[in-house]
Amino acid sequence: MDVQPNGYTPVFETQDVCYSYDGHALALDNICLAVKPGDRLVILGSNGSGKSTLLKILDGLVFPTSGSVQAFGHALTAEALQDDRFNFDFRSRVAFVFQESDAQLFMPSVWDEIAFGPLQMNASHADVIQRVESVLQTLEIEKLRDRAPHQLSGGEKRKVALASVLSLTPEVWLLDEPSAGLDPRTVSWLVEFVNSQARAGKTMVVGTHDLNLARAISDRACILDENHQIAAAGRTDDVLSDHDLLVEVNLVRQ
Repeated sequence: MDVQPNGYTPVFETQDVCYSYDGHALALDNICLAVKPGDRLVILGSNGSGKSTLLKILDGLVFPTSGSVQAFGHALTAEALQDDRFNFDFRSRVAFVFQESDAQLFMPSVWDEIAFGPLQMNASHADVIQRVESVLQTLEIEKLRDRAPHQLSGGEKRKVALASVLSLTPEVWLLDEPSAGLDPRTVSWLVEFVNSQARAGKTMVVGTHDLNLARAISDRACILDENHQIAAAGRTDDVLSDHDLLVEVNLVRQ
């Protein structure tokens, strides 16, 4: 277990991570990144820079072509996730919210969608009901409880996708382009939601190319360039004040 000098174990730590699709199309190149407990981190980059791939690697959905990943001080590998105890612990602590809500929503009703995760974690019947009702109230989506997710608006789907994760009370949130396709009012709601989770001590890692969102929800930023490498990392305000860098990585116009 890699304990840092100040006494904490990183939530995630990647060393020289590379990833190629089908062994040819490079998606990540030599990524070294540490995420500490309670971080509010954005992973910035233009489309195709590797943000989604990096988030999926942190969630154990795909694995590096080379390099290593640790989660909570333990190797995060396909073999490790085959161990039931490790898998249960990891999936209980880390949650992923996909860019496309339709990829995440599949149950016949919103109530069932929110209940699905706790049921898979062997929560009791009474606990499941309490979690679902609490989440419906917290996100103010009680009126959607009996609706079919595929019939909802984009903003409503995003709230239900977040609700299905919130019912698991994860320690770590991984969100992929959470503001994509949302209207300004729903984006404002999203900002408050993400920040409320951060205030509750959760670790928030968000992939986005939305610079306004990045400023509103993060303390630290990591920028991936179009060569799929880390171009810069540091305090969000410092990183986003470098206009030449943002032009170079295709996040703003000249």
